[in-house]
Amino acid sequence: MALSAADKTNVKEFWAKLGENTSVYGTEALLRTFLSFPATKTYFSRFDLSIGSPQIRTHGRKVAEALTLAVSRMDDLPEALLSLSDLHAHKLKVDPINFKYLSHCLLVTLARHHPGNFNPEVHASLDKFLSYVSSVLTSKYR
Repeated sequence: MALSAADKTNVKEFWAKLGENTSVYGTEALLRTFLSFPATKTYFSRFDLSIGSPQIRTHGRKVAEALTLAVSRMDDLPEALLSLSDLHAHKLKVDPINFKYLSHCLLVTLARHHPGNFNPEVHASLDKFLSYVSSVLTSKYR
C-alpha cells in the first residue's frame, strides 16, 4: 500500500501536534479496544482493565512508540516494523483483526482529543496509514 505525498504530510503534521501525549492516546485507544471488543483482551484479561493499570499503560506506551517509529519511517515501514511483525505473529499470536480494532479505536481517541485538527483529509490519511501499519504487522501471518 502506498501513501500519497499528501497523506504522508497529513500524518506527519498531525502526529507532531500530539507531542508528549502519544502514550496517553495509545493507552486510551488500547483500553477502548478491550472494552469495545471484549474478545481482543485474551492476554490482558487477567489484568485490571482501567486507564490506571500498569500493564495497560505500559502496552499503550509501546503502541505509541511503535506508531511514532512508523510515522518517522513511512517510506520503509516493512523494515521498520519487521521485529514487531515477527513478535505479534509468532510469539504473541495476536489475532490479526485486533490491529483493525485498535486502529479504529485510535482514530476515535485522536478525534476526541484533537477535534480541531482532525479534519476529513487528516482522518482519511490516518486511516490509510493505520491500515498500512496493520497490513505490515500482519504480513508474517501469511
